Amino acid sequence: FLPHFWLSTEWFAPEDAPGIALPFYLAHPRLMALERRKIFEVEGGSEKRCLKLLRHEAGHAIDTAYALHRRKSYRAHFGNPDKPYPRSYTPKPNSRRFVLHLDLWYAQAHPVEDFAETFAVWLTYPKRWRSRYEGWPALKKLEYMDELMQEVRDCPPVSRSRKQIEPLSRLKTTLREHYERKCDRFGIEDEAFYDQELRRLFSEPASEAESSLPSISAAAFLRKHRRELRLTVSNWSGEWAFTVDQMLSQMIGRAKELHLRARGDQEALLRNTVAMLSVQATNRLLSSSKGVTL
Repeated sequence: FLPHFWLSTEWFAPEDAPGIALPFYLAHPRLMALERRKIFEVEGGSEKRCLKLLRHEAGHAIDTAYALHRRKSYRAHFGNPDKPYPRSYTPKPNSRRFVLHLDLWYAQAHPVEDFAETFAVWLTYPKRWRSRYEGWPALKKLEYMDELMQEVRDCPPVSRSRKQIEPLSRLKTTLREHYERKCDRFGIEDEAFYDQELRRLFSEPASEAESSLPSISAAAFLRKHRRELRLTVSNWSGEWAFTVDQMLSQMIGRAKELHLRARGDQEALLRNTVAMLSVQATNRLLSSSKGVTL
């Protein structure tokens, strides 16, 4: 079995065709540069990241090709694939019931993602997955996957459809509209949410006794270090770089409205800002009210 490929708006494998859609921006360096400028990262932009995503999507494609999700044994190991797909999920980072492949404990998002992630690990480490997951409940899923792939490897697929879902050639959306919608997906609410943390980090408008101390506005401080904060916090927390940047944008706006000042050791203040923002980003990921955006 070999899946077919086509260009679309993002990575996905449809439910009714055993193929894989690739995001259009991977087709040209200028489009990749645009994606990075708008979203601050390129999903699948490196060879390593691209292969990880391809292995994951191949798991969905082979599931569709052989209708594996219809089996009782599939449901016994991964859960009900017909469960409504959530807009976000709240992962349990310490759980050993799920394999670790894509970032943000993606196997925990939905039973079909659990299957695809398990397939990706099985495919990536054909001789090492057993030792890597020794003692984990997730090992039973990998052993089941191994048995399943041995069973279907020489069988013709149930579905041979070459249908393309939302191919680029049929889309009427402009690049502007596409990025407006994409940015909306990762929007942040509650403008005053960070006020308490900002007041802990930065100083209130100077009193007469403090007026002689050197300082810059907290908004200017955050703008100056915005790129460094975005990259550091995104890498540390696993939150989308765009979402971190939106958090920073709101903090800058609130710091300006509150007339807060950045006083004292600037390096120490930067470290404390990284720590605060990382905690907020991690809490956002693990919060039952927000979770990881899908």
